[in-house]
Parts: sequence; C-alpha cells; structure tokens
Amino acid sequence: MENFKKTISTQATAAAVYHALTQEITQWWTSMFEGSASQQGDTFTIRFGDTIFKTLLVQELISQQKVVWLVTNALLDIPELADKTEWINTKIIWDIAAKAKETEIQLTHIGLSPQIACYDICANGWHNFTDSLIAFVNTGKGKPFLPSI
Repeated sequence: MENFKKTISTQATAAAVYHALTQEITQWWTSMFEGSASQQGDTFTIRFGDTIFKTLLVQELISQQKVVWLVTNALLDIPELADKTEWINTKIIWDIAAKAKETEIQLTHIGLSPQIACYDICANGWHNFTDSLIAFVNTGKGKPFLPSI
C-alpha cells in the first residue's frame, strides 16, 4: 500500500522545525488544540471546527530528527466520506534532516493511501498545512486553521 509522502525544505534549523512540531502546533496546523505534543507518551487533540477532530499519541521523539504520532481517535464528518474514522490507527511520521544549507522534512502518513476515501481531501490538507509549517518556521507566521467566530 502506498502511503502519503511529502518532502519539503526550509532554511530554518532542524531545532526550529522540531520545536514547531512539538511546541507550536497552534501556529501552523490549527488553533483548536488541546493537550501536549512535547513529550513521548503525550496525547493531544486537534480540531477543525465542530465536525473534524483527531486525537494523537506522541509515539516517538528524537530531538531535531524525528516526530511520530499515532492517531488514536478521529472523526472527519464531511459529506463525501462514508467512513468518517479512516484516520484511526494511522501514523504520522516527520523525519527531519539537517543538510548543508537547509533542513529537509519528510512527512509520511502511514495508512493515508490512495485506496481510502479521504485521500484527496486529506492530501490537499497536508499540502496546505506543510506550506503553513514552512511559512511559520521561515517567518514566524503560519496559516493555521482558525475557527470562524
């Protein structure tokens, strides 16, 4: 099964990228964040409005090199999806590699494959939020999801 993968690069340091993934999720992914992502064993929940949430367990942290999250609960309540819990038991892996002049980030979402219904929607979401992550580590300003008031 082919999993979603995306490789991106930034001028920011590996330390800045790692910090963004473990301490600053509200700055690039969603402002609707509960819990903690800073220690192995932590859990956090991210929300995108009232009908979409994901609860993640921090499975592995290697400072400035790797962040692994296991999705333990999820609801993607969007009309196009028959199975609104497809993210449960998927794994999100961020590999961070400091290169000579840049930091390379490889995102692998194990279980998010073209065979599942939310693939196109979710892949587009990842493109949007990885762009936001890069903007945040480069400029201090990301484009996280913000609930409408």
